[in-house]
Amino acid sequence: MVKHRKTVQYKHANNESSSSSGASDTSIAGRAFHLLSVWKTGAGFICLAIAVYVGTLGYLETRVNTPLDEEKVVQETGLSVPERYWGTYRPGVYFGMKCREPRSPVFGMMWYELAAAAHKGIRHLCEQNDNLPTYGWLRHDGLNFGEQLISDPPHQIHTSFIKTPGGEHGGHWTARINITATGKSAPPLVLIWYAALDESLGSGSHSRLWAERGTLMGHTPALGRFRVHLVPHSGILIHSSLSEAHSAGLHLLKEKFYSLLRIEDQPYLGRLAVLGPDEEIADSDKEVNFVPIQMLVETPFVLDVVYTTEDLPTPPVRGDEYTKTMEKLKMGYDEEFERIFNLEKKGYSAQDISIARAALSNMVGGMGYFYGASRVQSKYTREPVPYWRAALHTAVPSRSFFPRGFLWDEGFHLLLVSWWSADLALDVAAHWLDLINVEGWIPREQILGVEALARVPKEFVVQHNSAANPPMLLLSLARLVRSRPHLFTETPYRQTLDRMFPRLQAWYQWFLTTQKGDEPTTYRWRGREDDGFQLNPKTLTSGLDDYPRASHPSSIERHVDLRCWMYAAADAMAVIARALDRDTDKFEDMKEQLGNEDLLNELHWSPHTQTYADYGLHTDGVRFVRQQARDPQEGARVVRSVTIAPQPRLVTSAFGYVSLFPMLMKVLKPESDKLGNILEMLDKPDLLWSPYGLRSLSKLSPLYMKRNTEHDPPYWRGQVWININYLAISALHHYSVSGGPHAARAKSLHQRLRDNVVSNILSEYKRTGYLWEQYSGEDGKGSGCRPFTGWTALVVLLMADEY
Repeated sequence: MVKHRKTVQYKHANNESSSSSGASDTSIAGRAFHLLSVWKTGAGFICLAIAVYVGTLGYLETRVNTPLDEEKVVQETGLSVPERYWGTYRPGVYFGMKCREPRSPVFGMMWYELAAAAHKGIRHLCEQNDNLPTYGWLRHDGLNFGEQLISDPPHQIHTSFIKTPGGEHGGHWTARINITATGKSAPPLVLIWYAALDESLGSGSHSRLWAERGTLMGHTPALGRFRVHLVPHSGILIHSSLSEAHSAGLHLLKEKFYSLLRIEDQPYLGRLAVLGPDEEIADSDKEVNFVPIQMLVETPFVLDVVYTTEDLPTPPVRGDEYTKTMEKLKMGYDEEFERIFNLEKKGYSAQDISIARAALSNMVGGMGYFYGASRVQSKYTREPVPYWRAALHTAVPSRSFFPRGFLWDEGFHLLLVSWWSADLALDVAAHWLDLINVEGWIPREQILGVEALARVPKEFVVQHNSAANPPMLLLSLARLVRSRPHLFTETPYRQTLDRMFPRLQAWYQWFLTTQKGDEPTTYRWRGREDDGFQLNPKTLTSGLDDYPRASHPSSIERHVDLRCWMYAAADAMAVIARALDRDTDKFEDMKEQLGNEDLLNELHWSPHTQTYADYGLHTDGVRFVRQQARDPQEGARVVRSVTIAPQPRLVTSAFGYVSLFPMLMKVLKPESDKLGNILEMLDKPDLLWSPYGLRSLSKLSPLYMKRNTEHDPPYWRGQVWININYLAISALHHYSVSGGPHAARAKSLHQRLRDNVVSNILSEYKRTGYLWEQYSGEDGKGSGCRPFTGWTALVVLLMADEY
């Protein structure tokens, strides 16, 4: 019995052992399957994560050059706006015409003296080194006509144009070139008129140029067939020649012209440089895209250049009719100028008024139409990538040195332009806002087309999407809405503003998110880099370039000017939103937060110096030393040496424009004691005050008028700049009429500063023939580039007392 039981137990045990072995095998297989499933799932997740990462990276890479998905502000352009179709939209040349089409033919003028060609060269692009005594528009209405004086002793060249509307191809125009000379023995002048096509836009456009019996001929899809007659009607045309040629680009037209000249013996004239055939065309299949006509003339000489198309309901003006029409247009312009600005009533002399007219005329006459794609980069793109191709109608700061669009400059330009023509100002602003990308970013410098690109140093070509620029354009639009509220109750203007709003909102939001500082309500300009060669690393994005900031760039920086810009931007957004009956709460809340003076003082006020200042990692113990480079062939170089370690602190040693921003942007209340401190310091000649305007940096600052590198002279380190002086005069006017304990002092400063700035600009124009980029705080002399009829043209508004 027991045995049996043992046997059964043994058998049972064997069965258990057998079952256990089977279960173990099953368990191992299950675990292996589980591990395989986990591995596959993990691998799947990893692959998915990689795919998501790659996809996200690809998406982020494309954001920098993806347009904002909102309705375009510019609804009509080209032939849809015939009154603005043709114009002097080539500000970088002394005289030229083109239309607002990407594939517009361009027309222009060159000249040289026969006896002085070897050392004066051919005049074509506006160049600083040409050292002309003066040139620029005397009158230009931005629409129908303009007249310009170019002084190139012993010759005076008057250029002008009149547009004739009509037809289906943008109307017609006549340009007049009137050349006179001083002295009895002035040498003959060689005048060149040309037509050209933009090679950079590629072939296949079905555009053509050719010459036919001395007449320029052409055809484009937009214009149809056109012709340009050259009609001399005063003076002596000694000799003429022409060529049909191929140029590698609009920026190389002068060089191409040189290559076409041939020395020939001419009867009665001797050896003469004349235009010959283009060998490049003869030996290849390249098409004609450049037709120059050269004329050897004796002065006085008058030439009418008459552009016509085949549909000609109204013939263009010429000859005596041109003269009479021009006189009527000039008279009408002068009357309109006086109606708007009232300078004669304010007691200005005829000469001063003519300077003001020239300032406005160079602003609107210096507008360009550009087409192309910027080069942009973000932290997600390894190399620069092209922005989308787009058009830009914009004013330019300087025809000779900056013949392209700059974002914060344009905001100041529109302050003046909007007084002259709200339509023109809105058209320009619309073109700028259509350049905004999906992130809400607008490239701060627009280098569109080969003519613009050829004149920009390589290191400034690429635009980075972390780089801001002061939102002055937004403030200008709000000023226009504020000053003419009735305008935006009318349908076309209201619709335009309505299309602008989501773009302005995206731009405003971009500032709030990308330029914020480490602490709440603080902001920091991006783009500062310490390369070891700058005495104080530049902040190009602020617009104030080498103005001293914290000596060692870091993420702890707080920039008081940017914080004040954001206050003004919030206010501007509220003004525009209110005009469109949109919700203003978030803009008002931000304005209230940034307008909190206690918080502003906590972040930026120095009780020690009684000034507002930036905050950052800073030391004043910096100097230049000469250091031997590692490579002996490179020689010695100047580098920055730090003698005192930087500390987190307010940058109080740099008292200047940045210190004034709480006043400039009207952040401070009229009763603020800090406003009183600023006004008191403003009036001290050993700081910012000068007989010529406010200096950009105090004379007591360690970096006053100091070079920033071995090769960079001081720029915003003491010179008088008109845009900031305009903001200061505007703010002083505001505080003078707002009541409070400082109103009387603000009024006195307003009147004195305004008079100082205006009188110096006018006297320097009379002395030099130009408006200048900046003025010396020591003797008032113009410096930087000229002509600078960008924001220096705000002198017109200062003369008119309009803010």
